[in-house]
Amino acid sequence: MTVQTAGPAYVTRAPNVRSLKLAESFFIPIAALVVSALLFSVFLLIIGKSPVDFFALVWTGGFGSSFSFQNTLQRSAPLVLTGLAFAVPARIGLTIIGGEGALVLGGFAAAAVAIPLVTNGVPPFLTLPLMAIAAMATGGFWIGLAGWLRHYRGVNETISSLLLSYIAIAIMNFFVEGALRDPASANKPSTMPIGDAYRVGAMPFTDVHWGLGAGVLLAIVLYILMSRTTFGFAARMTGGNPRAALAQGLPVGFLVVTCCVIAGACAGLGGFFEVAAIHGQANASLVAGYGFTGILVAFLARHNPLAVVPVAILFGAIAAAGGLVQRRMGMPDATVLVLQGIIFVVLLTSETMYGRLKFFQPGTGADRT
Repeated sequence: MTVQTAGPAYVTRAPNVRSLKLAESFFIPIAALVVSALLFSVFLLIIGKSPVDFFALVWTGGFGSSFSFQNTLQRSAPLVLTGLAFAVPARIGLTIIGGEGALVLGGFAAAAVAIPLVTNGVPPFLTLPLMAIAAMATGGFWIGLAGWLRHYRGVNETISSLLLSYIAIAIMNFFVEGALRDPASANKPSTMPIGDAYRVGAMPFTDVHWGLGAGVLLAIVLYILMSRTTFGFAARMTGGNPRAALAQGLPVGFLVVTCCVIAGACAGLGGFFEVAAIHGQANASLVAGYGFTGILVAFLARHNPLAVVPVAILFGAIAAAGGLVQRRMGMPDATVLVLQGIIFVVLLTSETMYGRLKFFQPGTGADRT
């Protein structure tokens, strides 16, 4: 009798376990956001500012009008791509924080490739794809190098990717302020402008460039790749236990390097859109901190590529409201960075709560029979 009922009991209990885990993955990040808001409210009260006014301005600046919402989407485009650049390696157990460097170097590569093509009159429909390919290849190589060092030389990927980020910024500065500097850029060293004809346009019926559309499409593709394919299953197994993956004959080195290359390509594509849609040239404006904010986006999204998109929009709204907060409340524009920092610390702390909340654990006692 026990043998006959064991099968059905397990079948009915398994979906319940998955539901509890899914609920936990929603509850803890949302609770972390609430706690972060409360802590930031205390900070505002200490400096004599109203938390209600602040969050009302954040809503107004991020979603209060069509202009505000499109500004939010514009700012969230690079965050989607850099969030994916952190989320994909995280699925295989790597902590890659060099998305900023891949974005900067990818943007510079796109601008460098564009200079001879634009000068020689190559049409935009050929130039822009070549710029995107150069940006993705450069970003993929840069982060792929960190993955190669991790697997084949045992170099910590967090340290190596961070150092590679600084090297990437130095490389861009070296050429932008030297051999590739546009003589007309007296105040801010920059490469030659690509020109309006070579700029990426906006999506239909909006003022938001196609970087957001590319980010959403990539999020869908990467979700399918990492969750619905044998490659994704092998990557998750490697992330859970690399030794067990090796014992099963999985190509761990290939998986590690490939995930890092994909991550770098995402960040590099973000650099391409920053050049081709926003700045029109490579300069120090590429170093905007998108790569580091993308880490926060990926953490809050629990490294789920689909969840990266709405979380990036949330942080895009916070960034878009910075100027409004500065004007209305007389606070520095960097105030939003304080909020982001608090969220990051609380998120890191909340990671210790997974698997410890009894409410989200499967039943015990009679439920096990």
